[in-house]
Amino acid sequence: MPAKPPAGAGRRKAAPKEAVKESVKASAKPCPICGKPATAASRPFCSERCRDVDLNRWLSNSYTIPAAKDDDEDTE
Repeated sequence: MPAKPPAGAGRRKAAPKEAVKESVKASAKPCPICGKPATAASRPFCSERCRDVDLNRWLSNSYTIPAAKDDDEDTE
C-alpha cells in the first residue's frame, strides 16, 4: 500500500494580488486567430479550435520570416 502524502501536500497557496492582476491583464488580449477575448484555459487563444488552427499553420509552414536575398552570397 502506498504511503499517505503529508497533510496539506496537494493544497495551493493563495496567489499574490499582483499575480491575479497579471492573469486578468493576460486574458484581456485578443485571440491572435479570430480576435475574440482569450480564455485562461486556452491562452493566448479563445478556444481549442483556434489553438488547433495555429498549430496547423505552424506544421504546414504557413508562418515564415520574410528575408531579403543577399547578393554578396551569390558572387562567391
